[in-house]
Amino acid sequence: MLTEAAVVREKDGPFLIEQVELDEPRPDEVRVRLVGAGVCHTDAVVREQTYPTPLPAVLGHEGSGIVEAVGDAVVGVAVGDHVVLSVNTCGRCRQCLAGDSTYCADLYARNFGGTRPDGSTALQDRDGGQVSSHFFGQSSFSRQANVQARSVVPIRSDVPLELMGPLGCGIQTGAGAVMNSLRPPAGSSIAVFGAGAVGLSAVLAARAIGCTRIVAVDVVPERLALAEELGATDVVDARDGGAAERITELTGGQGVDFALETTGVAAVLRAAADSLAIRGTVGVVGAQAPGEETAFETGLSMTRGWRLQMIIEGDAVPQTFIPQLIELWRQGRFPFDRLVTSYDFADIEQAFADSAAGTTIKPVLRFETADADPHRGS
Repeated sequence: MLTEAAVVREKDGPFLIEQVELDEPRPDEVRVRLVGAGVCHTDAVVREQTYPTPLPAVLGHEGSGIVEAVGDAVVGVAVGDHVVLSVNTCGRCRQCLAGDSTYCADLYARNFGGTRPDGSTALQDRDGGQVSSHFFGQSSFSRQANVQARSVVPIRSDVPLELMGPLGCGIQTGAGAVMNSLRPPAGSSIAVFGAGAVGLSAVLAARAIGCTRIVAVDVVPERLALAEELGATDVVDARDGGAAERITELTGGQGVDFALETTGVAAVLRAAADSLAIRGTVGVVGAQAPGEETAFETGLSMTRGWRLQMIIEGDAVPQTFIPQLIELWRQGRFPFDRLVTSYDFADIEQAFADSAAGTTIKPVLRFETADADPHRGS
């Protein structure tokens, strides 16, 4: 079938809205009609080829939509189901079998490789040229996509489907880093470095589970103001540096029990580690470029016993964690919708520009009008 997709054809190139040919779903795939798709920093760094995926490619990895067809080997998903699309994993390696699927032994190939595991791609352009597909098992910057079954998360049908896409990666990553990875006990303190979509999701999660001091650190005053509205007890404007020192002052010289680094900047990670209390833990979800390094003080750190924890996708099992986040949202305890700004699919370039400029926290692309889908919320 023919469908419309945003294709990146060269390094740093634009997203070109083109007609592409989508093949039939394989037995272990689900064809989804996209309703919404979040714009994430990971899409931007792949377009820049910091993390290379073969080009031309259709990116997008925070999709939400409605199932149109189901492969013969797929169970637990039916035509008409509302779904969120998330990270892809093999389901067979030791990590997947142990419940640590975000550390799947085949994680990079299945999410950034541009093909199915057998080397085929679901997409061709109108000239018959191969277009990379299955980005994070989905390539959701397309009106239809053939999605690996392990990337599909069925959700309840009475929530606004367009809004749910960012739960598949950015929101899941920030919230999961707090709820699943760091697991701060009620009454503890946490500093979140970076008040973008991931960082603010972490703030929301920290509030939801009972952290009593939540410090948000950023260089954009408007984001810090929003962090306060969403539950941060303190904010630190890091434009002049000194974030670790300010956090130490706020905590009476002790530092915070937990810190989360979301920016991918080495100096910020160092500041997060320096802000920790004795036996504190810093979690890292902000990915630096491959090969980059961060220098830590290791002499006096021996007496502090702090820990460094690397985190992918919030250590989440999407099929269980995303429905949990939806229920918290329904109860008013996780208002991630405050982060979202909607854009028409045709305005994808503007969505990326606004995200890079910091004027939009979490852009979400809309593929259709509300009238086109009676099941879709507003």
